[in-house]
Order: sequence, then C-alpha cells, then structure tokens
Amino acid sequence: MELKRVVVTGMGALTPIGKNIPEYWESLCQGKSGCAPITYFDTEKFKTKFACELKDYNPLDHFDRKEARRLDRFAQYALVSSDEAIADANINLDKVDKFRVGVIWGAGIGGLQTFQDAVMGYAEGDGTPRFNPFFIPKMIADIAPANISIKHGFMGPNYTTVSACASSANALIDALNYIRLGTCDIIVSGGSEAAVTIAGMGGFNAMHALSTRNESPETASRPFDVTRDGFVLGEGAGALILEEYEHAKARGAKIYAEVVGGGMSSDAYHMTAPHPEGIGVERVMHNCLNDAGLDPSQVDTINTHGTSTPLGDVAELKAISKVFGAHSKSININSTKSMTGHLLGAAGAIEAIASILAMQHGLVPPTINHTTVDDNIDPSLNLTLNKAQKREVNVAMSNTFGFGGHNACLLFKKLDV
Repeated sequence: MELKRVVVTGMGALTPIGKNIPEYWESLCQGKSGCAPITYFDTEKFKTKFACELKDYNPLDHFDRKEARRLDRFAQYALVSSDEAIADANINLDKVDKFRVGVIWGAGIGGLQTFQDAVMGYAEGDGTPRFNPFFIPKMIADIAPANISIKHGFMGPNYTTVSACASSANALIDALNYIRLGTCDIIVSGGSEAAVTIAGMGGFNAMHALSTRNESPETASRPFDVTRDGFVLGEGAGALILEEYEHAKARGAKIYAEVVGGGMSSDAYHMTAPHPEGIGVERVMHNCLNDAGLDPSQVDTINTHGTSTPLGDVAELKAISKVFGAHSKSININSTKSMTGHLLGAAGAIEAIASILAMQHGLVPPTINHTTVDDNIDPSLNLTLNKAQKREVNVAMSNTFGFGGHNACLLFKKLDV
C-alpha cells in the first residue's frame, strides 16, 4: 500500500530555557544554559546540587488549585505544551473527526514526585496506609495522554511509550506510522518528564551518571569536551502535532516540516552503558535513512543524543562517522542538551523541535561549554561549538538513546510539494 505523507503543523515547548516555542528558540540561538542550583529541595547532602529546572513555572497560571493538586508535574507539563501545540496548529476542534485524532506520548518515569511523596508520607506515619485516592492516577505514565484526550475529546489511539530517554522519540515514530497507515488524521505527540526530585537526583547520583561540577553549574553540561563528567538532569515537555499531509493542506494549515523517517534499534549490550563501538547507534541511523529513502549525503544536521557522558558521546560520534563516511565532516553536529540538560523521556520531543526550528530559520544552535578537545573525537567533525552557525537545512536528523540500549532516530525534511 502507498503510505500517507506526514507533516508537522504545530509545536509547543516547556523547557528550562524557555516556557514556549519563541522563548525556547531564542535561548537556543543565544547559547543560554538552563542549569542552576536546585531550588525544589535541600541538596546539602547530595553529590550533585544543580539541575535544569523550569524557570518561573507556576501551575496556577495554567490550572485552578483543585486541578493542579490532581496532576503530577509531568502531567501538568504535558497539558501546557500540548495546549500550545494545538493552538499553534490552529485546529478547529469542532470540525475534525475526533475518532481520527490520537495522543501518543512519551515518559521515561512518569509521576516520580507523586510516588516519592506518598512513600515518604507513609514511612513518616504510624503505619496506617493513608494514601491519597489520586495517588495511582497521578503517578502512572499513561495519565499524561489520557488527560490531553479527555480535555479535548480526542478518541483515537491513546497511550504512552516508555523507553527511558528514547520515549518521546518512540512516541513520534509510532505517531508517524499510525498516520502513514491511514489510521489517524492527526496525532498529538511528544513527551514530558519531571524527575528533579529527591528520588530522581539520588538515584542518578548513585549510578554515577550525573555531573558533579557544583562549582560551575552553568557549564556542567559540556558534550564532547574532554572534561565532561556526566549529564545534567532537566525537566519539561515538548509537543508536536503530526498530521496527514492532504488533511493539513485541505484545512490550510501551516506546515513546519515533513516527517520522512523513523528508525529504532537496540544495543543488546548493557543496562546503562552504550556499546563502545556504537553498533546499535549505527544501526538505528541506517534504519532511519532506509525508512526515509534518503541517502546519507542528504543530511545537513544531526542533533545528537550528546548527553555529556564520557562513554556515550564518543560512541555516538564514532557511529556517525561510520554511517556518513566522508560526508560526516560536512554535517553540522550539535547537542542542545548542553543548554537544556537531559529531559529524559521528553528529550526526543524538544530536540526534534530544535531540529525543525533550525530548518525553519537556517540556523543551527550551538553545543555550548566546550573548552578542551577530546583526542578520542575526530577533530574534522563540525560540532557547532559555542556559537550558532548559519546553514541552509533541508534534512535534519535527531538522535535519542535510552538506558537499556533503546535507540530511536527521526528525520525531518523541508516540505517538497
């Protein structure tokens, strides 16, 4: 069967460097760090005392007090970003077939704050199980797309993808395929995460996964730099409206980009470490290119997973060199995590948005905080260091990889009518 074409007609973002799309893009262009000392709890006894928290976020700006109490932060973030995306897409909710509008959302963890608070409350009590009746509905990862669909009446496919840091990229790939196959006209997709909590920071510290650059938080996320020492935890959400091309054209929607390919693979190697030769990463990019029917030479930019970990950054760049060969030296490679930190399950969504905006504006955001060359990294690669670079972008790739060896890759293309 002939597959339908899929385009992006709306976007929304709630990030540590901007609480909507215009703010997010401006900060990306400026190379602004979203990292600062943690304000949510006392970090005196923690190895890492900083994160990329949302700035000036007040739930009462978006929800009444009763509703806010019934939503974990990750679900609040999902609703805020998806509302922006739906408004941006200018969808007339009275005219679309809501049975053909779905919500496919990504979350690596879900309601961690809710879970933490309930368990700590029980531990501090007298042993009587006085759990809030909203404990389970607030915590479960699928409640984010559920709330989006309930709010707008969308009755198509509705679920959450959970693949650690690849979760929202997997959600977007699933959304792409449902529309391609003709099951849906529109899918609200993306991801959200709110893991800057006592349990989140404590758990990642115990794994030695986080940077401990407490003396200079704003420079702690430093992908590809030889002094990198771990990732910086972030929070927030990104939402994209994926729509069947003819449906979008018929209603006169503005189109940001075409989603031309999605690839997935597994490292099948280790719970947390990437394969040292980047075999799974190499395969996922091949799979994505094959799915899109594109030649490697057509790719202009790659927003890497680039978390600022000693092993991961090198493995990914090795894989890029293998897949793209001599052309890898002509690609603008970057890591926007250097500014946003790592949003875990929401990373793929906000990085897909960054890739699309780079295409729209002809400007590739920088990889900030780079000062010292790593001899294990090919010096001929253009890592878009420290300053944004002007570039006509016709095809953009976005990579996301998760603990457990989950790899996901997306390709976006300027619309070719």
